[in-house]
Amino acid sequence: MNLGRQSITATKPLVLYDVRFDADSQIFTTATPAGFAIYRSCPLELLKKREVNGGTLAAVVPLHSSSLLFLLGGGRSPRYPPNKVIFWDEATAQEVAELEFREKVRGITCRRGWLAVALRRRVVVFEIGETVTRYREWDTCDNPRGILAMATGSYSTLLTIPGRQIGHVQLIHLPPCRPPEPIGPPPPNSPRPPPPTKHAQSILVAHNTALTALAVPPSGRLVATTSLRGTLVRVWDTATGKQVRELRRGSDQAAIYGVAFRPDEAELCVWSDKGTVHIFALTMGTGVSNRQSTLSSLTSYLPLPKYFESEWSYAQFRIPTLTSHISLSQQTHGPVDADLPEEEKCTVGWIEAPTAAGKPPVVEYQLIALTYTGGWYRLSLPRASSSTSLGAHSPTPIPHSTSPPSARSHTVHRARSPSSASFTNRPDKGKGVAYEKEKKESRECVLLEFRRFGSWDGWG
Repeated sequence: MNLGRQSITATKPLVLYDVRFDADSQIFTTATPAGFAIYRSCPLELLKKREVNGGTLAAVVPLHSSSLLFLLGGGRSPRYPPNKVIFWDEATAQEVAELEFREKVRGITCRRGWLAVALRRRVVVFEIGETVTRYREWDTCDNPRGILAMATGSYSTLLTIPGRQIGHVQLIHLPPCRPPEPIGPPPPNSPRPPPPTKHAQSILVAHNTALTALAVPPSGRLVATTSLRGTLVRVWDTATGKQVRELRRGSDQAAIYGVAFRPDEAELCVWSDKGTVHIFALTMGTGVSNRQSTLSSLTSYLPLPKYFESEWSYAQFRIPTLTSHISLSQQTHGPVDADLPEEEKCTVGWIEAPTAAGKPPVVEYQLIALTYTGGWYRLSLPRASSSTSLGAHSPTPIPHSTSPPSARSHTVHRARSPSSASFTNRPDKGKGVAYEKEKKESRECVLLEFRRFGSWDGWG
């Protein structure tokens, strides 16, 4: 039997220009070369899909769960000029307004009735109602990443932007965020809005190097900051301007992609180019506590380095990679495509989801991690009855017979620097021993569900 010669070609790599949650992480959007789509975060469901002709989008930003989206042109063939923000109404499938600036738009954030646009050295705020009104603008230091964050809870006022000096944060208070409009008749005893809070501080001296991420919870009571060093996450009280926590992601330099507070402010997660999501406890009521060095109790008696006072994440999740597949595709298609996203680039959001245990099901906080290479991960956080430290015994493992598969079993081994502290080949043997013990005690989040994005049907 003679068979014709067949050629085998690798699948073209997936390109996601942007993946973004709304303020409550109930929905998220994706921007692809074909257009954009809107998904429900959990259970994962495609809500809307829109093809965009004439170019590509750099970002699609949802305004809570409304039909209004903010579009930014970008990619190899931008659909819109980079100095414009397009208001898109998905209910009518048309552009309803646009904002034009004299320079490239670096970033945007929004809440009900308000939009903040970050430019290279200033931030402009607009009030959105029947018309779009320019409210005010503030100068910043050089902000090429366009970082800024806005509190989105009912009656919240906080907007955080970089200060005029490197490493500083400006605390700006806008008019209170109105609550969502109730469906149906209003309740008989609707709560009154709280009185406006007076804040003593308007500038935080957060870091010595440039900021890389800002995050605030819905209430606006706290703000988290990271810098170019990428080793520490500092948490500040916005009312007093005082630092309340300093959390250590690791000791090696990293590019922080983002930070997110749990809505009740009990925990915080941070993710970076190391491909690892770190989860920290912020309060004592969660049943878990962050890890610390066994020498931390001696810091008040001995002049030990500040490192030994550090709080380390109590749980982690390492994003699996598909390095071998991407390498094959790149060899087949030629040189590396500039549009290809970094494998480990992701964004993470907190959701409330029912657990399988118990009747009726108990609602718990979980994490959704979205990668720019098309991974959708739903994660459950490990819990422990007692705290762990860098010298304590390992916590009791979760029985494999009753829990979903661990994320560790899905991880592809790869050669890269660890996201936690790195002490290999260092003369300080004490730190090296601490790190070896830490590796044995590392606690992984539990992978509950995984989906892979397909260019023809999205997540399915």
